[in-house]
Amino acid sequence: MSLVVVITCLILLHYIYLSYQVGMARGKSGVQAPRMTGDEHFERTLRAQLNTLEQLVITLPALWMCAVYFRADVAAALGLIFLAGRIVYANAYVKEPSSRSIGMMVTFLANVALIATSLYGALF
Repeated sequence: MSLVVVITCLILLHYIYLSYQVGMARGKSGVQAPRMTGDEHFERTLRAQLNTLEQLVITLPALWMCAVYFRADVAAALGLIFLAGRIVYANAYVKEPSSRSIGMMVTFLANVALIATSLYGALF
């Protein structure tokens, strides 16, 4: 289970990093809070961070359910795949939004696998 804790911490640290990037982009662009628009680079950075937040609502519970009801090593591996997908997604979104699909699919498939293994473990 300690590996699941490590992966959870890495996922959360990545989210904190994305939040920091939003603050930096806001400062560079001059988009003053509470405004959310006005500079394309800022908007892409913000969307990458917000989309990651939206995914965490799915990923974190699924990660822990998989660890408890299925196998912790599988949960950790899928969590690591999720994290890699989010890193690819965020980097691509900020640079060229149309190229974010690979990261999005990796994230999606990791989440589906986490949910499926959790459900399998709980039922069987």
